[in-house]
Amino acid sequence: MLYDAYEMQRSLLAGASTLANLSVDWLNNPANPLSYSQMGPIMASALDVFAHASAPRGKPEFGLDHAVVAGEEVRVVEDVVLRKPFGQLKRFRRFREDGEEIAGQPRLLIVSPMSGHYATLLRGTVERMLPGHDVYITDWRDAKLVPLADGRFDLDDYVDYLVEFLEHIGPGAHMLAVCQPSVPAYAAAALMSADKHPARPKTLTMMGGPIDTREAPTEVNTVATQRPFEWFERNVIVTVPYLYPGAGRKVYPGFLQLAGFMAMNLGNHLASHWGMFRHLVDGDGESADATKAFYEEYRAVCDMTEEFYLQTIDVVFQRHALPKGEMMHRGRIVDPAAITDIAILAIEGERDDISGIGQTKAALNISTGLDAKRKKYHLAKGVGHYGIFNGSKWRTKIAPIVEQWIAKHG
Repeated sequence: MLYDAYEMQRSLLAGASTLANLSVDWLNNPANPLSYSQMGPIMASALDVFAHASAPRGKPEFGLDHAVVAGEEVRVVEDVVLRKPFGQLKRFRRFREDGEEIAGQPRLLIVSPMSGHYATLLRGTVERMLPGHDVYITDWRDAKLVPLADGRFDLDDYVDYLVEFLEHIGPGAHMLAVCQPSVPAYAAAALMSADKHPARPKTLTMMGGPIDTREAPTEVNTVATQRPFEWFERNVIVTVPYLYPGAGRKVYPGFLQLAGFMAMNLGNHLASHWGMFRHLVDGDGESADATKAFYEEYRAVCDMTEEFYLQTIDVVFQRHALPKGEMMHRGRIVDPAAITDIAILAIEGERDDISGIGQTKAALNISTGLDAKRKKYHLAKGVGHYGIFNGSKWRTKIAPIVEQWIAKHG
């Protein structure tokens, strides 16, 4: 019923958004006398903000069609190199003007979060790493679009996918995990290290990840621990309605995840929309467009399978299985001490309100089999959660540290 109610509301808001957009055009039309009045631009700006906030959103595009490599502008082509039911491995291939493909640079697998947003949330991460790396990214599917016939997907499957993606890329690759996938990425590294797998990554960089959520717990962690596991089963898991390919699948819907994140920082989001309104009234379309671009991505959400979401709640947030040495993968213990030759870089944001300070650094502490020279920690001053992997501080201060780490252990 919850999903059906959401779909009904979404349909109504889509119509209201279209009507609001038409009204904005009418109010801004030079032939309309109201456009020259004091109230006309104010009404148009208010309707513009409402139209943007209520518009339906699908999966965004990366839109990365060029990059500058060693001072030369090159063409970028997205190529899906491996398809799986719940995700695909995407590669950003770069070609010079004469058609020659750029080769020989470090291969980097960027592991995007499966946390309600699409991989395009890491557009800025990919864009910054493109000039010096052969970049791959995990492009997870919206669970409501995956037919029941394609089976289940849980945390164990997530780890398996990462191993298979690294196998496809080949030996000598590097892995960078942003936020949620830090745990499965670390687990994959530990399992592959224990097996001396030839495709194990040379480096593992984790940014703002919940390795040990007992360290400086945030509101996100509190929500996951203050209620019993059964509460999540009863209250946040819904059935995909018939109009989607994944009809009948049990999911944790993206719209609930988005509502939770918006509620956590409601004041900031209201201030952002008020700022957008003021920019529109003042005729500062460029500043308003910057806010719109952020929310276009932020509000584009997708569903997670029931089993993946609930297993993550249990293993990562309630039992803290990985840092305790109790995490299992298909009946096998995930042993952090097995990592002996994968250089680990842990990055945290000083103002991160999703993964608290110390949660990612914990990965270095539990890697008891790793030499100190293969461990590095960086605390990004004045940076919040999204600033770790996007924005000016990511581009100018954090990314160079990642690049140097990869180069040092390449």
